Amino acid sequence: MAIRNYKPTSPARRFMSVLTYDEITKKTPEKSLTEYLKKHSGRNNQGKITVRHQGGGNKIKYRIIDFKRNKKDIPAKVAAIEYDPNRSAFIALLNYVDGEKRYILAPLDLKVGDTVISSTTADIMPGNAMPLANIPVGTLIHNVEIKPGRGGQLVRSAGLSAQLMAKENGYATVRLPSGEMRKLPLGAMATIGTVGNSDHENVRLGKAGRVRHMGIRPTVRGVVMNPNDHPHGGGEGKSPVGMPAPVTPWGKPALGLKTRKHKKYSNKMIIKRAGKK
Repeated sequence: MAIRNYKPTSPARRFMSVLTYDEITKKTPEKSLTEYLKKHSGRNNQGKITVRHQGGGNKIKYRIIDFKRNKKDIPAKVAAIEYDPNRSAFIALLNYVDGEKRYILAPLDLKVGDTVISSTTADIMPGNAMPLANIPVGTLIHNVEIKPGRGGQLVRSAGLSAQLMAKENGYATVRLPSGEMRKLPLGAMATIGTVGNSDHENVRLGKAGRVRHMGIRPTVRGVVMNPNDHPHGGGEGKSPVGMPAPVTPWGKPALGLKTRKHKKYSNKMIIKRAGKK
């Protein structure tokens, strides 16, 4: 996948870049695999904003993705590679030999006409899925389950891959893209290969309008608000925060305050934290 840069015909165009979408082979989604996606603009059932900076954006339909890969031992042919507005990765439309159609995350180097399968005896080829127990040590994987049968929850963004490092005592040790080393059950499913669309991180939006199309509204600094809107607000002209530490609009410390109310259930499975040597 390549990046296209524009000539600077305007201030916005000067820094804008887009994907060329060379891999995309089908523009309209499979109707049976889409659902209506309602926007809530960050509001709850009372109409109150609970998540700020959300609203607007293009209308999109949700594509139903097969994260579980639970259609075992039935081969499928890749019918198309499609764009998905709900995620950074591209998706692949599979036509199974029994007539069923499903979407999966499109791995790097998966092409139209290729055959993929979910099986304990599958080849180590991009797009094939199998339990961690059947994957050789050192293999790059993605769409990894945390609990068997729940569906892939780890390593699903464009260009990412994890690596299977070891297997012992019923658990596999996996190195995640963040650098975290974690134990996962050997029965958890994973897909072989790296998630496609690796150039996604190199795209420069270039102008505010493209961010608004994504449903993201502007973020305003607290110091330029009024005192009734933010603790940092008020004062004549430019004024400092005026308190020991920056706080949120609700008066809680904004830097470094731990907000988790319970112990993370998977802590005991983490061998090494991300970013720690």
